[in-house]
Amino acid sequence: MTTTPILLAEHLSKRFDNGVLAVDDVSLTVHPGETVGIVGESGCGKSTTGKLILRLLVPDAGYVAFDGKDLGTMSGQRLQEVRKQLQLVPQNPQTSLNPRLTITEAIAFNLRAHRWAKKDIGPRTAGLLDRVGVPAAYAHRYPHELSGGQLQRVAIARALSTDPKLIVCDEAVSALDKSVQAQVLNLLVELQRDLGMAYLFISHDLGVVEHLSDRVVVMYLGRIVEDSAAGELWQRPAHPYTEALFSSVPGPGRQRLVLTGDLPSPTNPPSGCGFRTRCPMAIGACAEARPEAMAVAGDVSHQAACIRIGEGVTAATRIGAA
Repeated sequence: MTTTPILLAEHLSKRFDNGVLAVDDVSLTVHPGETVGIVGESGCGKSTTGKLILRLLVPDAGYVAFDGKDLGTMSGQRLQEVRKQLQLVPQNPQTSLNPRLTITEAIAFNLRAHRWAKKDIGPRTAGLLDRVGVPAAYAHRYPHELSGGQLQRVAIARALSTDPKLIVCDEAVSALDKSVQAQVLNLLVELQRDLGMAYLFISHDLGVVEHLSDRVVVMYLGRIVEDSAAGELWQRPAHPYTEALFSSVPGPGRQRLVLTGDLPSPTNPPSGCGFRTRCPMAIGACAEARPEAMAVAGDVSHQAACIRIGEGVTAATRIGAA
C-alpha cells in the first residue's frame, strides 16, 4: 500500500515481572481501511502486542504512532482524544461490560467519557444497537440477559460509538460457536465496507483470520516470523512455523508438517532462532544468531525470519522434497 499507515509500531518489547518475554522486537503497520491479522499459538504474544498498541500496557522498548502521533508522549486529555479513534473489541464482553449497567448505559458511558453532548447520546446509542443487529427491545436489558453473540454485538457497537479509525479485535469471536461466529464476522466485514475503519484482528484461528484479513502477521515466542498479504501467505507460506499452523487445518493438497518437541519457555528462549528446537528444517547455524526478516523470492511485501530463506529453501519446498 502507498498510503500513510494509520498505525505504526516499531521494535516493541515487553518483559513481565515473572521473567516472561512476551513481546520481543515487534514491528508492524496497519493502513487505513486495512485488516491485519495476528495469528499464532496461545502464549505467542498476540494479545500483549494488542495491549501495547492500545497503550493498555507500556512497552519496555519501542514506540507506537497512531495517525502520525507518538502515543508514548501522551497522557491525560491528549491520550483520551486519540483513544476516540482507537477502540477495542475484547474476547469476552461478559467481563468487559459492567453488570450493573444496561447495554444502552454501557454504550452511553463510553460516549460520556469522550464528551459527547447529552442530547446526542440517546439517538446515537439507539442507532448503534440497530446498526449491529441488537433489537430495540433489548436496549434496557443487562449483560446477563443476553447471549454471547448479542453481547459481542454490543461490544462492537460500543467500539463504534466514537467513530474510530482503527479497532483492535482481540480474539473477538473465539468464545462463540461456529454459526454465531460466522454472523459476527460477516457483521465486521459489512461494517468495514460501510464505515471504512481498519482492523487489527488477533486470533489463534486461521480460518477466522483468512476470512477477514488483507495481510497476516505470524508470531512465535513473542516475535514476528512471517508477514505477508493474506492470499500469498495461504498459497506460499515460507516459514516452517507458518506451514505447521496451516497444515493443521484440513485442506486439499496440503501435506502435514509435524512439529517435534515442546514449546520453549518464554522465560528462557533458545539461542538464535526461537523456533529451531521444533523445526524440521533447522541446521547448526540456526542456534548461532537470531534471523532477521528477509524478502521471500525477492518479494519485499512477503517477509520471513528464517536463515533458510536466504538459501532459497522455504517450508513449501522442504515439504515437497520430503
